[in-house]
Amino acid sequence: MLLGIDTGGTFTDAVIFDEIGDAVLAKAKAPTTHHDLSIGISDAIGAVLQIAQVSPERIELVSLSTTLATNALVEGKGRPVCAVIIGFDGDVLERAGLGDALGDDPAIILAGGHDPHGEEVAPLDEQRLAEQVVFAEPQVEAFAVTSQFSVRNAAHEHAAAAVIRAITDKPVTLSHHLSARLNGPKRAVTAVLNARLISIIDRLVRTTQLTLRERAITAPLMVVRGDGSLVSAAFVRERPIETILSGPAASLIGAAHLTGVSDAVISDIGGTTTDIAVLRDGLPIISADGASVGGHQTMVSAVAMRTHGLGGDSYVRHDERAVGAVIRLGPRKVVPICQLAGESGPLVHHMLDQQLSSPAPSEFDGLLLIAENFDERLVALEGVERRLLETMGERVAVATRVLSTSQLRRVMERLVQRGVLQLAAFTPTDAAHVLAMQSNYDTSAAVKAAELFARRRDRLGRPVAADGRTLSRMVIDTLVRRSAEAVLAAAFVHDGLPPGAVDQQVVQVALNRGPGVAGVTIGMSLPLIGLGASAPAYYPAVAALLG
Repeated sequence: MLLGIDTGGTFTDAVIFDEIGDAVLAKAKAPTTHHDLSIGISDAIGAVLQIAQVSPERIELVSLSTTLATNALVEGKGRPVCAVIIGFDGDVLERAGLGDALGDDPAIILAGGHDPHGEEVAPLDEQRLAEQVVFAEPQVEAFAVTSQFSVRNAAHEHAAAAVIRAITDKPVTLSHHLSARLNGPKRAVTAVLNARLISIIDRLVRTTQLTLRERAITAPLMVVRGDGSLVSAAFVRERPIETILSGPAASLIGAAHLTGVSDAVISDIGGTTTDIAVLRDGLPIISADGASVGGHQTMVSAVAMRTHGLGGDSYVRHDERAVGAVIRLGPRKVVPICQLAGESGPLVHHMLDQQLSSPAPSEFDGLLLIAENFDERLVALEGVERRLLETMGERVAVATRVLSTSQLRRVMERLVQRGVLQLAAFTPTDAAHVLAMQSNYDTSAAVKAAELFARRRDRLGRPVAADGRTLSRMVIDTLVRRSAEAVLAAAFVHDGLPPGAVDQQVVQVALNRGPGVAGVTIGMSLPLIGLGASAPAYYPAVAALLG
């Protein structure tokens, strides 16, 4: 018997698979509990074992896949790092998107490195490195070291790592450990992203191992890589970057197995992202250029897949500068209001009712802040961060009460990035509840959140929508349209066209499918397979849009 676990941004799924009978014996789902991953993982495992009536000792292998790494990069929620760049020109941060990958995090740029033959170009200034590491260390959780031509001679990367480890026990990523290919700036991007993910994936693996032990499951734990292969848990704790596209790769292989389809376009919509790939001859295509996630091109071998920050829990916004309603979705994931109300009930309804009773709409109407383990968080914080939580006063609070200044808004963003706070707001999941397309959570809370959003104002001071139901229809239509565009973009890339071809006017006219003298149509030559819990709600309309 095999136990499969997938920890996503919204749910953790578990299955028991009978390898001999080639059949799924049981499946179970539990909410992913980000403040304590063990709760969701344990609940999913316990439920699936009970449904299958399988004893723990019969499990021979455990396979773990996840979208946590992918989601962190798409949402920009990786942990803070310091990049140590050795032997590159001064414009290195502008190359290969390294500056974007690093963001506001510190970089230490030093002379040194080697030439293409592995000969030292200049000595490494270890004293200067040590001084700058001491300065940067309190600001970061990990270090990423890249030296020019380290794939030919890694001496300076090893020397830099020794200096860093003499000062701190924080993790150090060396770029030549991740790829033996040339292209130093791109290798540096990969190292930075790897360092960002270490604590996230280490926490997931440690939590899973502990949960398995608590449930007396002694089978080895393997983790799905981005190319669909299995590697040891120890491997991914050192190289968490290998887990980007892990969950989507597992979904792709599972879809091929379950449907028996050899050639198809497969789109997996989750709470945070939509991941799209092309299946040929029953196998996923491996990207020759490395995985690209969240706008970052890496050197990690992975399925050729396009990832978009578009899902059922995408944050719904409107462009206040526009005339009329211009709906924006994602890439940030938030907790749907209907889901939070299902957990917190009367409190959420009271907050929404208070906002609805106000005659003047606010930009923060329907936006709630959540602080899990509130008392523990409060003790751990200081200064303005502590003051923000004190203003909240409890686990859930309305944003209008807390975000009274621009400084507090910046503090909130920082705490959200660090995982201290979560946001709850109107999402496509809420819109689907309003329109009776889904009924998993509290529909009445979704209706109230929709009414609050509908009365927000555009640039001319007019309501965004006539009512909550109209607003919800607009949100679902936007999700369907963007999903169709994402599928087309993936198909264009597979066919050798630029993904931007989907924005060309003739393609947009075809997707509009409106009446006109010239009939323009567009479609797919391969079947479209929609995956994910919400796919049945959205993808019939996506398929119709694509002909």
